[in-house]
Amino acid sequence: MNTSKLNIDNDLFSGKKNDNIAVLSFKEKPLLLTLDLTIKKVLFGYLDLVASCDEVNVLLIQQPLVKLKRKEYIAFYTEIMGSDLEQTSLYRMYHAVGQFMLNLMGFNKTFVHVDSGETILLYMNMGLACDYRIVADNTVFQNPNIELGIIPKGGSSFLLSKMAGSRVASKILLSSADIEAEDARQIGIVDQVVPLKKLDAAALEKARYFASIPSGYGVGVKKLLNYDIKQFADFLEYENKLLRKLIESGRLGRETAYG
Repeated sequence: MNTSKLNIDNDLFSGKKNDNIAVLSFKEKPLLLTLDLTIKKVLFGYLDLVASCDEVNVLLIQQPLVKLKRKEYIAFYTEIMGSDLEQTSLYRMYHAVGQFMLNLMGFNKTFVHVDSGETILLYMNMGLACDYRIVADNTVFQNPNIELGIIPKGGSSFLLSKMAGSRVASKILLSSADIEAEDARQIGIVDQVVPLKKLDAAALEKARYFASIPSGYGVGVKKLLNYDIKQFADFLEYENKLLRKLIESGRLGRETAYG
């Protein structure tokens, strides 16, 4: 294939090929663009290109330095809920997030996820669906969903339970307390913590390591590890069902909304 197509730049992300590594770097506050169907199509098209390129073994995903923080995410959600198109907009966002998460879990390449700064559960979930997670020492994971009164989208409980056990998953999801980078590493939801100024270099070094593993071996191991992807797909659909009930009930955060 024409690998020059892997070098791309648009409002949502930039992509480039670096030897046998593809680097996907999200732009500032990417969640705001998930409602744009054209931009979403370009993102999934890029993932398909990477998946079909035999010259690429690893996809390095870099989250932006500027993301939606706790208060901004709450404001974003509140604004959508107050609009005339609230249900359509939210369901479109949920569908996009679900598609992206399934792409991450079912991808035939190794994923390295890079993050820093204040990180809400939605971005954390993206990392949990990847094969290796490296963050800067200034990373703080936040749960704004309790304040919103709405369950998080993106497979939080499924992925956290799989990685750290149901007890840790419950503790994280039922708390609004921040999780510092080193604490996240100790409980197993982050693999490596490095100083912010060394983050890009450390991430590329780790990506090169994974790229050196024979592709057939890497693909085989990933298929085995993600053997339960059908279960994950069913989980995401059930997650959507609960969210629809909650939204359509008009009783955000109330126990009866899930009944």
